[in-house]
Amino acid sequence: MVKISDLRAREVVNVVDGRRLGLIKDIEVDMEEGKITAIILPGDGGGRFLGFFAKDEEIVVPWEKIRKIGADVILVEVSTFTDPRHEQRIKY
Repeated sequence: MVKISDLRAREVVNVVDGRRLGLIKDIEVDMEEGKITAIILPGDGGGRFLGFFAKDEEIVVPWEKIRKIGADVILVEVSTFTDPRHEQRIKY
């Protein structure tokens, strides 16, 4: 079993291109199911990220896109950009 605090300390890396996406900022939980539905990462803070994100936007990675949770890193498979969930959050 892994604690949320342990997950937040692990770097998130995209296996498609090897990019470091950062540390988990928050999580989304389906309260009815009692399951994590997505991890939320901060934007890069440098203005643009992967050509799509402004500096204050969040990156929402659905739980299904997580490929492996290791001791030091979380590997995700994010290959394309899809519709924004709302103004400040981008969902893969």
